[in-house]
Amino acid sequence: MACSGNCSSCGEKGSCENTDKKLNEVLSGIKKKIMVLSGKGGVGKSSVAAALAFLLAEAGKRVGLLDLDFHGPSQPTLFGAAHLRMIADEEGLLPLEVNGVKLVSIGLVMDDPDQAVIWRGPAKIGVLRQLIEDVKWENLDYLILDFPPGSGDEVLSAAQMINGDRAAVIVTTPQEMSMADCRKCIDFCKKLEIGIAGIVENMTGFTCPDCGHTHPLFSSGGGDTLAKRCHAPLLAQLPIDPRFMACCDNGDLNAALQQAPEIRKAMDKVLRAVE
Repeated sequence: MACSGNCSSCGEKGSCENTDKKLNEVLSGIKKKIMVLSGKGGVGKSSVAAALAFLLAEAGKRVGLLDLDFHGPSQPTLFGAAHLRMIADEEGLLPLEVNGVKLVSIGLVMDDPDQAVIWRGPAKIGVLRQLIEDVKWENLDYLILDFPPGSGDEVLSAAQMINGDRAAVIVTTPQEMSMADCRKCIDFCKKLEIGIAGIVENMTGFTCPDCGHTHPLFSSGGGDTLAKRCHAPLLAQLPIDPRFMACCDNGDLNAALQQAPEIRKAMDKVLRAVE
């Protein structure tokens, strides 16, 4: 692909052939790209992406996780790495390796984790490209991409940059407000010809840490309805488990999955669907 005039990605005049060549070389070393998407924020998409990356690494796969949310990067917290920073050498940025996962996030390059990212679209897209092509991913079996919600500039640009063997996992909650936005997300995937591996319904109910019983809190059956509508499998229904949430806040995914066996069992199904 070539462009003329000013490039919206790099802001420079002329052809983008060299940068696209570099991007394609990096992506060619990654066998599968799994995009974790949702049209709605706050549905637990990041914890699903983190758990999937963790379980794939535990299964012996070479895994990278790219946090694409510039305004609310959650992966450094989920992996207990919010206090760490990525460094670079002469060949590029070095991802942090935590629990066998190569982790890259804007939250790992900002000096102040509480600093707001106030960038216009072209600046964000330029940084997005750098986080893909300037990182020493080396050869990976999987790259899990934790997308921001919606279908704005960053989501569209990232989806267009990522080529090769790619599939989407759509995360929703049971309520219609979430599903309405996820239907738009599914339409987005269809228009960009991104295959949908399946639907994950999060916050299906509340699992009491004392008695172990799961109580429905919201509407029920939403994930199944969404899956049937887009002709994709319902991969998992994840309850709200305070033990899981507390361990995630403390950056201990291993303990989170051990202490929430229902979530662990459901996420194993997601893992098998993307293998």
